[in-house]
Amino acid sequence: MFSLLTAAIAPAMALLCFFYLKNEYGSQTFGFVVRTFLIGALLMFPVMVLQHAFLAEGFFANPLLKAFILYGFFEEFFKWFMLYFFAYKHVEFNRRYDGIIFGVSLSLGFASMENGLYLIANGVETALGRALLPVSSHAIYGVIMGYYLGRAKMEEKHRKKWLFLSLFLPVLLHSLYDAILLLWSKHFLFVMVPFMLVLWWVAIQKVKLANQLDR
Repeated sequence: MFSLLTAAIAPAMALLCFFYLKNEYGSQTFGFVVRTFLIGALLMFPVMVLQHAFLAEGFFANPLLKAFILYGFFEEFFKWFMLYFFAYKHVEFNRRYDGIIFGVSLSLGFASMENGLYLIANGVETALGRALLPVSSHAIYGVIMGYYLGRAKMEEKHRKKWLFLSLFLPVLLHSLYDAILLLWSKHFLFVMVPFMLVLWWVAIQKVKLANQLDR
């Protein structure tokens, strides 16, 4: 059980440390990062129940509807909702990069719980593939969501645009990810690998740009 728990959480912890250590944060911010991580982990359960209920009732049987609504929209909307009310409104949210670290933290909390349940059901031997794809993709959605929430927080002039993009782009990218898995299940790596490389390039650019704007 310990090895399974470690395999489930370790990828998220590594990614969270990577983004956290790119900026100097005090102990108070660290505590808030931990809280957003736990919020993301707990959020996974109502989202999972909701998704299961729709599938059990025969809704969203079409692969595209499943990818874009049941997975992409449901998961990213609820993450965005929690991030908006628990982080965006927080007084410590005073830099653009704060949005990224809080977005990554909440997303990786969600991904860790999802990953743990998947490993329990399918075995620890699937851990590497989960770390490289689902867990890291959730981190990227968190970067993009947090980046635009950070800009909305700091740039009042275009706030509505940044808030819209903070939800729309993660939903779109998450939906495309799941569409690739559902529509090209046999040869999905030929599409998924370049897709993930582009996602990581975009995420790193957002991190750099947030730091530049903050300076």
